[in-house]
Amino acid sequence: MAAAMGAAAAAYYDPAASAGRQARIEPARAALLFIDTQNFNCHREGAIYRGAAPGANDEWWGAVAGAVPKWQRLRRAAREAGIEVIYTVIQSLTADGRDRSLDYKLSGFHVPPGCWDAQVIDELKPGLDELVLPKTTSSVFSSTTLHYLLRNMGRDAHLLVAGCVTDQCVAHAVKDAADLGYRVTMVTDCCIAPTAARHAAALSMVAGYCRQRALGEVEAELAGGGGGGGVRAAV
Repeated sequence: MAAAMGAAAAAYYDPAASAGRQARIEPARAALLFIDTQNFNCHREGAIYRGAAPGANDEWWGAVAGAVPKWQRLRRAAREAGIEVIYTVIQSLTADGRDRSLDYKLSGFHVPPGCWDAQVIDELKPGLDELVLPKTTSSVFSSTTLHYLLRNMGRDAHLLVAGCVTDQCVAHAVKDAADLGYRVTMVTDCCIAPTAARHAAALSMVAGYCRQRALGEVEAELAGGGGGGGVRAAV
């Protein structure tokens, strides 16, 4: 029977194919996603750290302080290249949080709609025409229309990812984006975690799903690669 149907196709593994993951960013078909850069977890008065013992999260706050100016630089470079800038924040859609994922309920996360904790930090305040998507899951793709929106806007080729935390919501977004057909650039020094060890482990874990570049490399690439329509919003 098998002979009558012809020889079966042979399985193969071609490690050289991964070079395609290193393709340069196409600004006109790209978006930059900031993940959870909000008051809830990136401001010292945010609910997630409110009441913590003095010094308990010093490594985290050092990471946030170092990341903020880098986030600003990355956003500026993206805007100047004509890349769509999008933010996602942890935020319930209902006042009592009944719409949250089971994981968020078990994690004790609840950020009511419209509250201060749901807002992107002042240092990275979104432009008037930039999207802010509330999410109630670790992966932004599970509880928002991000994939639908990116396709509608023609930003369907490349996704740049930054924010926090590297080994949770950021890593989840990177892997889901790869599965959905995006080439992903993870801007390594624009992603942060509570400890350097967790950050490094996460970078290693998701390296097979994305291209990893430092901020300076991304800035140089965007500056030398031509824009996609100029600045989209005032910095």
